Parts: sequence; structure tokens; C-alpha cells
Amino acid sequence: MQGVQFYGRITGEEFVPGLMHVNLGGYRVQDIEFSAAFDINATKVGQDLGEAIFAKPNNTIRFTDVPRLGVKVQRGMTHDGLGKYLKEVIKKAPGSTADIIGILRKTHTDVVVSYLPVGSEMATKWYVEQILEAGCAFVNCIPVFIASQRYWQRRFRERGLPIIGDDVKSQVGATIAHRVLTNLFRERGVRLDRTYQLNFGGNTDFLNMLERERLESKKISKTGAVTSQLGHPMPASNVHVGPSDYVPWMTDRKCCYIRMEGTTFGDVPINCEMRLEVWDSPNSAGVVIDAIRCAKLALDRGLSGALVGPSSYFMKTPPRQFTDEEARRLTEAFIRRDKVVAANADRRGNKRSRLPRRSTVAATANGFVRNGSSAKRAKAK
Repeated sequence: MQGVQFYGRITGEEFVPGLMHVNLGGYRVQDIEFSAAFDINATKVGQDLGEAIFAKPNNTIRFTDVPRLGVKVQRGMTHDGLGKYLKEVIKKAPGSTADIIGILRKTHTDVVVSYLPVGSEMATKWYVEQILEAGCAFVNCIPVFIASQRYWQRRFRERGLPIIGDDVKSQVGATIAHRVLTNLFRERGVRLDRTYQLNFGGNTDFLNMLERERLESKKISKTGAVTSQLGHPMPASNVHVGPSDYVPWMTDRKCCYIRMEGTTFGDVPINCEMRLEVWDSPNSAGVVIDAIRCAKLALDRGLSGALVGPSSYFMKTPPRQFTDEEARRLTEAFIRRDKVVAANADRRGNKRSRLPRRSTVAATANGFVRNGSSAKRAKAK
């Protein structure tokens, strides 16, 4: 939401720091319009979305002002979204769950973005059912496996709706850096023997992940994103990728340590170590702004099911893994509507949506988003 304000006056085509695409298929950042928001936190429910994003325990960097948006945060569904440690800092808002389907339809929401807490298996599946019934595209930013599963791919195809997922890959984060280094080893003839990736930070994502029972899908997602780039099998005992600890004073900053041990020419060892520090939320937002616009393009074009190219570029656990170079090529081809996308997409094919066209994209404070100006909607039609 800060990004939409910050980049809202960009009109040229030249490179802009922080954006992977200034113009994506005819859509610009300012075409993203927020239509609905759902949360369970008493500090956010009932508040205007422009104010709720700065409410505690949110602690990311504030790089621009956000005005009142005229969108009230509605009471969402809790289910398993509130873990053991989150209960210590989040007080549930009173009242019953809002009519999610009705709100998404009434606001003409096109795209729903989920940032539910890691481990929200039941809550995610519950929201997905509401999204399917409301007739919206879906961007799944958390490691609950939806877009990567055939069952949910089929459900979205049957409804004529696109989905991008699962588990967002930050713009320049631990996963993408680890993948690039892993690819570098493989392409230069070095065997990667052992590796670890340790992450810690001070936002509620890391607080929530202190509850190790909620981490299984996260570890699977992060580990698979790295090991998928190997050209050889690696024993599970030789790879460790995952969140490590919560340091409150770091706020929304995230620190990552990567170590890689390999074998090079003449069986001579090679060791590589890297430290990366980022602001976690903006690092993710730059990718999601593109994912939203790709989902809207898919709606405009009548595509449905999992979007293989964009999912592989934006997400850690897509329906199919590619190298990042290939994933980027497929995504650029998707944006240009090249035939190469169809050749690499789901072999079962996409079918045209018979649903009426909605406005654009919808987003939430800690869970969901909507995209597009009225002029852009007219053009899309």
C-alpha cells in the first residue's frame, strides 16, 4: 500500500529502482486499487485500511504517507491463523466473521492476496473456498500448498479463475540468493555437498515461527526452492534451510546467513559464506505488485488454473520448478503473450472464464488486495 502511493506518479518506461516492471502488460502500479481487507486483530478491524497498516504489531519501515483509503478492515476468520506466540501480542477483535464472499462481490474485487501467518493450513483453505465462490483470482504468498497441488489447480480451472502460488519469493531475499549461488555451483561444475541457510528477524512472522509445529510447510518450501536447482541428489542431513530465531529489536529487518561447501577441480574443497540483511515487508511487496498485475492479465485473457511461468518466478513452491533465468523468461513471455508460455504451461490447458469481468484487484491488511483504475478497467474490457 505504501508502494502504490510511492510509485503512483511514475509515467515513463525507464527503469525505476525497486520495480521489476514499471509497465506490466499495460498495467502500472497506480492501477492497483484496494477494495477490501480482512484481519482478526483488534488494533486493525474497523479501522480504515490506510491507518490499519501502521497499527501494532506492524513494524516495517515507513517510507511514505498513506491517506485514508475509504476501505474498512473487516473481521476475518481465525481458524488456525492465531498461533501460540501470536496470541501473546494479538488480541482478537470481537464479533463474528464478516461475509467474505458478499464483500468481495460487492466491491468487484478481481484479485485476492493472502498473507496469513505461516502454518494457517485450515484458515487458508477456508479462505480459498470463499475466493472461489466469489469468483476472484488468487495470489498465495504463504507456504500452504494450493497452486502447486493438482486438486486446487483443478478447482480454479473449473471456476475459470487464475492462481499464482505458493510462498512468495522476495525480490532479493535469502531464497533467491541461495538459488542463484546453487545454480552458479552447478553451472561451473562444482558439486554442492552441504549447505545451510539461517534466518532471523523481529516481525510477527518470525515470532509466529518460534512455534516449530507451524514450520513444516515453510521448511519444505524453502528447502525445495534451493535443492530444485541442484543437478544431483543431496542427503537430507546435508541441507538445512529455514527460520532460526526471533530478535524483537530488529523490527521488520531480516538477516540471513548462507554457507555452502562443495567439491571442485581435483576433489579440492570450496567454501562460500554470505550475509544478507533486508527489510522483510518491502522486499516481498515488490514481487507481489507484479504478481497482482499478472493475475489481472490472466483474468483479462480468460486464463484459468495455475499460472506456471509467473508462479515459478514469484514463488518458492510453484507448480513446476525452473531455474530463475528460465522462470523470468517464461514470465516475460507470459506478459507479452508469447506462444512459449502455452508450451510450458499446465499441459491440461487453460479454459476461458465465463464469469463476468470484475473491476481489478483486492488486498488485505494482513491477509488480502484489488487492482485497476476505472480507465484501465474500460481498456481491459
